[in-house]
Amino acid sequence: MTSTPVLVPPQPVEPLLLYVAATTQVVSAAVVVERPEEGHTLPVQRPVYFISEVLLETKIRYPQIQKLIYAVIIARRKLQHYFLGHPITVVSSFPLGEIIQSREATGRITKWSVKLMSETLTYTPCKAIKSQALVDFVVEWMDSQLPLAQVQAKLWMMYFDGSLMKTRAGAGLLFVSPLGVHMRYVIRMHFAASNNVTEYEALVNGLKIAIELGVRRLGVRGDSQLVIDQVMKASSCHDPKMEAYCKEVRRLEDKFYGLEIIHVARRYNEAADELAKITSTRGTVPLDAFSRDLHEPSVDLGSGADVETTALHPTNAIEALLAAAEVMEVEQRPGRPFDWRTPFLDCLIRCELLEDRYEACRIDRRAKSYVIYGKSRELYRWSPTGILQRCITIEEGQKLLEDLHSGACGHHAAPRTLVGNAFQQGFYWPTAVADAIELVHSCHGCQFYAKQTHLPAHAL
Repeated sequence: MTSTPVLVPPQPVEPLLLYVAATTQVVSAAVVVERPEEGHTLPVQRPVYFISEVLLETKIRYPQIQKLIYAVIIARRKLQHYFLGHPITVVSSFPLGEIIQSREATGRITKWSVKLMSETLTYTPCKAIKSQALVDFVVEWMDSQLPLAQVQAKLWMMYFDGSLMKTRAGAGLLFVSPLGVHMRYVIRMHFAASNNVTEYEALVNGLKIAIELGVRRLGVRGDSQLVIDQVMKASSCHDPKMEAYCKEVRRLEDKFYGLEIIHVARRYNEAADELAKITSTRGTVPLDAFSRDLHEPSVDLGSGADVETTALHPTNAIEALLAAAEVMEVEQRPGRPFDWRTPFLDCLIRCELLEDRYEACRIDRRAKSYVIYGKSRELYRWSPTGILQRCITIEEGQKLLEDLHSGACGHHAAPRTLVGNAFQQGFYWPTAVADAIELVHSCHGCQFYAKQTHLPAHAL
């Protein structure tokens, strides 16, 4: 990027490279040609064309991987003449090819994969920066020129940030009402804390203040990627302290009708960052800001020595975690079959585990792939492609397989095909494969025609 890149025309049927990038509000793609040049030992990449698009409010909520796939889609739509006349290789550090070509893809990824099916696209990992710097520059420059996304009507917004100096720590909070009224809070912490602890304290105390204000729909914005990823279950909590804070956040989520937590860049969180620095430096608190003092953590963190000792022994860490959790015995109601979703709902909503220690460990480990969504508190599961699948009972799943197998539009498919169709429709239950195998083996038509050859006698 030391000199301005000049666009060059590609030769006929010359292979091209496609680089993609995405931020919160912008996606960008660049078509590049790689060819040897005189005076250079290695081939040199020259840009052919680049495009970008500002995302609508609905598309801003796409996960990062879906934004990158959407960048490939708009590149195919706007630069179709390049896609038709040249073989194109998509270069990305994300496994775009595995996700697009996955059989378990559902939702919009399935629609996009159908659109890209007719193209001669190959996917390769990004091994060097090269032209990725160009597309990153375009998307970041456009994102910096855009204003922050507008606040939704009837929705409170909360910006939080924590700050830690040598001997002092604090947090800053900014609340914005639907009418645009700003309320500022500063929190002074009088105990030993780390950077992550200050961020979690800001988030937890901000949620408590919102509950005191009577807020029921809240949008939360913060610049700590680690904290937000752990709360949204995008990454796991290996530290018992962070796990305790995550459980406290999920406990407070029950007090809201709607709660949205999103990571933003630091430049969009300057107001909360300024308040946090005032508290950590013990500066003068603004006259229009409310102040609070914390003399102990909001959650029970235990002693530091005990935490370090148990961290060296995985078995002791699991036992300590189970001992700290509230244990309950799941009782099966007479006359009703056991619902496999009950242990996960108890773990996510009330942080309650089964009495059996082995089953409790298994439920706590697998609960990270599930989430509670909607007013009815239904259980959903994150698929490997990042799509939410609605969890249904085993009886409902068996009825769904029967409709897919021998219903009005059923074609007596194989077990794995039936399960794939059910999962692509957005449903999940743990015994799907076993139920499909049993259904096919018990189907009279499948057994009668199973030995007949369905392939043509000669190659077509």
